[in-house]
Amino acid sequence: MSSMGCKVNRAAEEVLQPVNQFWSMLDDLSQNDPQSYQTFIKEQMKEGADYFSPPQPDCCLCTDLLGPNKGSLYINVCGWKRVPAPPNENQPVPVFGGRMETDTDERGDHYSVVDVAFSPVVLLQAQRDRIEKDQVHLLAMSFIQQQHGLCLSQQYTVSSCKLKGSLEDMRRRLASLKQPGPATHTVSQTPASLLQQITSLGKGSSDDSTSVHSSTPDKHTSEPGERSKKSLIQVISSTVTSQPERPEHQLTVHSEASTHSRSLELTVELPKVQSIAGCHLSISQDDVLLEVKDLYHLHLVFPETVHEESALATFDKKKQTLRLRVSIL
Repeated sequence: MSSMGCKVNRAAEEVLQPVNQFWSMLDDLSQNDPQSYQTFIKEQMKEGADYFSPPQPDCCLCTDLLGPNKGSLYINVCGWKRVPAPPNENQPVPVFGGRMETDTDERGDHYSVVDVAFSPVVLLQAQRDRIEKDQVHLLAMSFIQQQHGLCLSQQYTVSSCKLKGSLEDMRRRLASLKQPGPATHTVSQTPASLLQQITSLGKGSSDDSTSVHSSTPDKHTSEPGERSKKSLIQVISSTVTSQPERPEHQLTVHSEASTHSRSLELTVELPKVQSIAGCHLSISQDDVLLEVKDLYHLHLVFPETVHEESALATFDKKKQTLRLRVSIL
């Protein structure tokens, strides 16, 4: 065997060693401490579901662009479970921003729209305090100025609508950027990091530390006489990558005369996908979201309410086609 072949084998063994150790420790945990095993599995499943959940609109801020170009700017503030909450009130608040787009209203006037995501925990806490809510809004504006090199008016209004534009557009703009990765989610963890987590379970302790790539935070200065405010900005990396494509698809309604039942069938062409393992499909009574990281993004609103628990998805490897069938309520 050549020296190159030996190096490849050794490299493969080094990669597989922590994987095998992970499965071995998981088996031991399931046999020796079933309760901790169940807790670990439930936590990983919940965190995985949170990671793939879509952003939800919270409010829309309206302000003026002062430079480099003048105009109106709408900032969609949303909650996204992918964005971690700060460990405590003295830590920076993680923020994630989407791509800015320009559009035209019904009068022909141009305006810009951009999306800013916080942890839902941060937004929930802000609902309980007017000053804290205002601080989150100013934090979003400060982040946009840094991220896009803009000069904004410090005066803003909160729109009566929670979202400027469509939910699909907001999700598309956020998905078009490199998204924040979870600090403790199974989907992105290495076997070595999971080993440490399982070991902590076995010892009856937990590791609460998280690691988030961030820039140096900007301090927010309080006005005289105003109570001390927490919140520094922690920018989660949002380097632009290639924008996911909207795949070719077809949505069809089927009726069964014999059973008087109806169903929806969604067919999606995914020529760049080799396995269903790379697809994430999220379905509710009203809509469906399909994501293939860096490749495809499709969000559709169903024409009728469906029974999401009846959904069945199959992937044809030969035709590279995903089919989803779900009953209509």
